[in-house]
Amino acid sequence: MTEKDFYVKIAEELQLKSFQVANTVELLDTGNTVPFIARYRKEATGLLDEEQIRAIEERIKYLRALQDRKETILKSISDQGKLTPELESKINASLKLQEVEDLYLPYRPKKRTRATVAKEKGLEPLADTILDQRLKSGSISDIAGEYINEEKGVKSIQDAISGAQDIIAEIISENADSRKYIREITQKTGVLVSKAKDPEAKSEYELYYDFKEPVNRLVPHRILAINRGEKESYLKVRIEVPLDPIVGRMERQFIKPEGSIFSELIKNAILDAYKRLISPSIEREIRNLLTGKADAHAIKVFATNLRNLLLQPPLKEKVIMGIDPGFRTGCKVAVIDKTGKYLEGETIYPHPPENQVFESKNTVRKLIDKYEVEVVAIGNGTASRETEIFIAELIKEIKQSDDKELYYIIVNEAGASVYSASKIAQKEFPDLDASMRGNISIARRLLDPLAELVKIDPKSIGVGLYQHDVDQHKLGESLQGVVESAVNLVGVDVNTASISLLKYISGLTNKSAENIVKYREDKGIFRNRIQLTEVSGLGDVAYQQAAGFLRIPEGDNPLDNTPIHPESYQATRKLLQKFQVLDKRTEWQELRSKILTLNTNLEDLADELNIGTPTLEDILISLEKPGRDPREELSMPALRTDILKLEDLHQGMILEGVIRNVVDFGAFVDIGLKRDGLIHISEMGEKFVKNPYKIVSVGDVLKVKVIKIDIEKERVNLSLKL
Repeated sequence: MTEKDFYVKIAEELQLKSFQVANTVELLDTGNTVPFIARYRKEATGLLDEEQIRAIEERIKYLRALQDRKETILKSISDQGKLTPELESKINASLKLQEVEDLYLPYRPKKRTRATVAKEKGLEPLADTILDQRLKSGSISDIAGEYINEEKGVKSIQDAISGAQDIIAEIISENADSRKYIREITQKTGVLVSKAKDPEAKSEYELYYDFKEPVNRLVPHRILAINRGEKESYLKVRIEVPLDPIVGRMERQFIKPEGSIFSELIKNAILDAYKRLISPSIEREIRNLLTGKADAHAIKVFATNLRNLLLQPPLKEKVIMGIDPGFRTGCKVAVIDKTGKYLEGETIYPHPPENQVFESKNTVRKLIDKYEVEVVAIGNGTASRETEIFIAELIKEIKQSDDKELYYIIVNEAGASVYSASKIAQKEFPDLDASMRGNISIARRLLDPLAELVKIDPKSIGVGLYQHDVDQHKLGESLQGVVESAVNLVGVDVNTASISLLKYISGLTNKSAENIVKYREDKGIFRNRIQLTEVSGLGDVAYQQAAGFLRIPEGDNPLDNTPIHPESYQATRKLLQKFQVLDKRTEWQELRSKILTLNTNLEDLADELNIGTPTLEDILISLEKPGRDPREELSMPALRTDILKLEDLHQGMILEGVIRNVVDFGAFVDIGLKRDGLIHISEMGEKFVKNPYKIVSVGDVLKVKVIKIDIEKERVNLSLKL
């Protein structure tokens, strides 16, 4: 297949036009990033979004790798002198790697097998005679007896027949058509069965101790759970398939209808080929296929949740106190200012074994009064509930004595310990020990989740399902893409952004991000985007990719604080002049109304400005809301002043909650208890809900109804059906 054939194929699969695929692939091949293509090359791609562009990128990689593999296989078979026009045509026509590998199987260099041993004993001609099935009469013993050779280890007629059958079984097992049929029928009719290795053993896999489900109905989270149970030696797993239809079909394929004295031998070889060679191989393939699909789904879930977590709205312009809870080692407390700068920290011991409640309240209250703290962010780890009670009581006391409004919020601290021990944290806070850095991260996650969470390996942020069981390379690639997408969607202030944030900007690397910060430190803040070209290592290509995502709020050029790319500045100024709008932020909002008043056609206007209509539309949106942060349109964090106890709940009660994690079977909601409540997928709507990710997202603040309370297990079931 040629590259053009690939474009047509991908366009058919993704329901796109060939030009969209061709242009996108060309842009990717020339080093353009996905965020840049999606934002600034809409005319070329026909308005494809990032998800579609990544799908094209993934598919073209697969097809190119497939083509490379085909060429390797064709050369290998040709070098053996066994390549026929028919085989070459079949290989070239295949669009699946598995089909190509099936066709290659008979020609692949083999390890020592029972069939190769039989061939070494000189039994291949006997196998050919049996498989040829021409003899309708005669004695099998007489024919096989000719191959007895004690020197080669063929000591009897039965040895000769068994060896020939081994050769025939391998030939049958390597038949591409047969393997394809068996693979398909296993997928359609196979049943995955899991049993307990020890039925008396207690584990989280007891649901699967006697479990059966059709292969084609297995859902991803069950596949991953069964895989883990098998890996941890709690489960024995196999796939059961009806034997008769498979063997019957193979007999019709390999046994000639007119009959032969060898028919029974071939039947035995077919049964051996299936049970010993084909079935275990196909079962491994199907298990790997199931795992691959489950991995892909789990990775997509993690990516979706991570994106929503990263894009939670920042709690701007607040002085925040972060608390990393603990018992024996105490609670670490840190205060940050409105810009995220660390001000002061302490360690308090309000919980057992120290129980210094009075002293701890005094310490925290002094910090609150000294820095005018407005919000307390409490990590959700060990001693979180006890710390929440402690802070809720203190807030009540402050309200009574000073009539001062103070709020608290529980923050997901996943990965905070990873950050606190990282080189990034050591560089930021060289004079603080690791235990004090975590609470600063907790506070900053509330101030600006995106800016803080990018400092942590995305895999350490606990918003996935079975995240440690999936393909770690694919997971890492996917999550890196999510972080890159989120950072570029929001854009960053080039004068305040950290290296951790800058390195995710389109076109930048860790080194060029370091150079931007160094330039800032040596020469002062950037006054305009063009100064970026003076940064060491930031060439023309990197500047083109990055410029539109780097903002300069108080710079010389107001356009530098918008997503408008410098390559569109000339068209933007021409547009502003045409409608007599001043080059000031305060006047820009008048532009669209003037265009509408004059009944101007946008397509004609775009042609006049020598840009595309999508680019013109983006320019208008950018001028309407300069410096816009897309996160601010989402639900703000839910702040609290008082504690909620399990005993306070009753069925039918309506509460406000925050979605902490979304999984296939529902969503976990923080309603202010020690444990998150669960909204099962069946309680997400009046009608059947198939996909919970279309109903709720991580970070959503919403109203929920209590429908079931289990005091003993500390579980609360919730519903969105208010």
